[in-house]
Amino acid sequence: MWWGGRGQSFNIAPQKEEPEMGSVQESRMPEPRSRQPSSCLASRCLPGEQILAWAPGVRKGLEPELSGTLICTNFRVTFQPCGWQQNQDTPLSSEYDFALVNIGRLEAVSSLSRVQLLRPGSLLKFIPEEIMIHGRDFRLLRVGFEAGGLEPQAFQVTMAIVQARAQSNPAQQYSGITLSKTGQGSGSRKPPVPLMETAEDWETERKKQAARGWRVSTVNERFDVATSLPRYFWVPNRILDNEVRRAFGHFHQGRGPRLSWHHPGGSDLLRCGGFYTASDPNKEDIRAVESMLQAGHSDVVLVDTMDELPNLADVQLAHLRLRALCLPDSSVAEDKWLSALEGTRWLDYIRACLRKASDISVLVTSRVRSVILQERGDRDLNGLLSSLVQLLSAPEARTLFGFQSLVQREWVAAGHPFLTRLGGTGASEEAPVFLLFLDCVWQLLQQFPADFEFSEFFLLALHDSVRVPDTLTFLRNTPWERGKQSRQLNSYTQVYTPGYSQAPAGNSFNLQLSVWDWDLRYSNAQILQFQNPGYDPEHCPDSWLPRPQPSFMIPGPPSSVWLFSRGALTPLNQLCPWRDSPSLLAVSSRWLPRPAISSESLADQEWGLPSHWGACPLPPGLLLPGYLGPQIRFWRRCYLRGRPEVQMGLSSPTISGLQDELSHLQELLQKWTPRISPEVHSKDPHTILNPTEIVGILKGRTEGDLG
Repeated sequence: MWWGGRGQSFNIAPQKEEPEMGSVQESRMPEPRSRQPSSCLASRCLPGEQILAWAPGVRKGLEPELSGTLICTNFRVTFQPCGWQQNQDTPLSSEYDFALVNIGRLEAVSSLSRVQLLRPGSLLKFIPEEIMIHGRDFRLLRVGFEAGGLEPQAFQVTMAIVQARAQSNPAQQYSGITLSKTGQGSGSRKPPVPLMETAEDWETERKKQAARGWRVSTVNERFDVATSLPRYFWVPNRILDNEVRRAFGHFHQGRGPRLSWHHPGGSDLLRCGGFYTASDPNKEDIRAVESMLQAGHSDVVLVDTMDELPNLADVQLAHLRLRALCLPDSSVAEDKWLSALEGTRWLDYIRACLRKASDISVLVTSRVRSVILQERGDRDLNGLLSSLVQLLSAPEARTLFGFQSLVQREWVAAGHPFLTRLGGTGASEEAPVFLLFLDCVWQLLQQFPADFEFSEFFLLALHDSVRVPDTLTFLRNTPWERGKQSRQLNSYTQVYTPGYSQAPAGNSFNLQLSVWDWDLRYSNAQILQFQNPGYDPEHCPDSWLPRPQPSFMIPGPPSSVWLFSRGALTPLNQLCPWRDSPSLLAVSSRWLPRPAISSESLADQEWGLPSHWGACPLPPGLLLPGYLGPQIRFWRRCYLRGRPEVQMGLSSPTISGLQDELSHLQELLQKWTPRISPEVHSKDPHTILNPTEIVGILKGRTEGDLG
């Protein structure tokens, strides 16, 4: 089955060979002859997708209730409302699809108030009258089954979901959507966002950042330096590729220092793995490592990104507690709910991330220097902090296109292990670091609503896309795995030529679609909601100061090396742990920091400004968020989607949605009229207040409800 959308053809092909669609439709489970699925149901299947069971039902919990059909396949569970027609613009559903790997909890309910939690491999003990599917993305699907002799179908579809979850393995089952050779040619199609898979993508981005002291290295083109690194990355001009190869061998997992972002004022933000101190580099290798870390700057700051931030186990435990708290049947009393929320530590970790990102933004923005983010694995917190620093310091990263490009470059291309961290492999290293990052971005959007071109709806769409089986963006751990899956690793060596991005003639490969191809899952009306209606065009990159902008940046001290840890800069005796130290035993005695030179805040040290900034303006383009107490809020639209009654007044951020929310607030205002201050109560009760007045009245009460 081919899906046609906007003149293109799409194919979802399993990694293992599956029967053709004709045989799939004939191999379904036996069904009562009186109720056969519609032709629309069958036509919705994807290649290699088998319908295991189905049953008529009614979607509950939301108004209005919808009659339709609950379908279980070997890929997903989906609810098809009655009268649904295939939409050529959105070949995949974005509202009612639950990938099997996204199902976090499955419950069956009977009329006798019996509730059975169904784990993979469980046996259903009764015929259910309703099932509840709790998504790991906090969505909830409640489906009640019809009576009238159709109870066996309810039992069949429920057991089919249980068995399909037990057999589901996203690492083996899905290979994503590719452009069909029968559709638009892959060479003529340009991805909506640069996938950073070609040297031209990296060169274009380098020129956009005006990083004149850097070049695109092809040393990892065959992934023989590190399979977790992209095929191309930026290194200093003066460093040769053979020096890069040797230097990277002295870092954990071969992840040596590379440029993440060049500030228009002259600073460079780098990232790398931890020093492999057990290695024994020669003097030339040490010189190459130091030259790459310094990046031509006399002032160098080494940032330990793991300091003061949660580890992977902490992030996973906090997210599990958050999900348990947000379940509809949570046992936490209402008057203790906010205390339980703080007890999850999720908001604490957001505070820690924003605080550290703010400090690093000050380091990058205040002086012309090299700032190196160092994490042992260089695949989790480095990506989180690097992305947040760019969002705080670069207005172009706050546009819709810029943010997507940022995620593609700093997370996907940089080798963040999405599949492992999101629980797709069953490994113990599960930890939703990327979801923690999205919550941090949402906090910034709340504090600076006019500075971001994208909306909360876009963040929700991205949040919900991390576990869908439609693209490989979040279904693999490394660029090497994605390239191998999409058959883009070929025997030829690509030589970068400006303006030429196509593979040589005779080389055939399918161009993988990415998560940024939103029209696969969302309609045009939904995609329009990705735009933030409150975005101020004055904050767009065109209004930023021309490059370079050295007026507020000063050179650092000559030949100075610093360690940034626990909010303070500490001078280091040397940059590398191996300098004049042939054995590991000498590292602990020579590579030791001296006491901090100042106990002042970082803002005091860097600019000589009060830590609260007073009347002094911030440097152009820089945002410094608040992270104390109630400044960090709870993302209700995301985490409480399983509680429809809580979502009242939280319509999507569109003009019509804001009008609905305004009406809801006015209704609340009429109910609360006796409790409103006398000066407001003295107004004509029939007067319709404007949004500003209503928000002012309800602000304190609403923030108290939000926690």
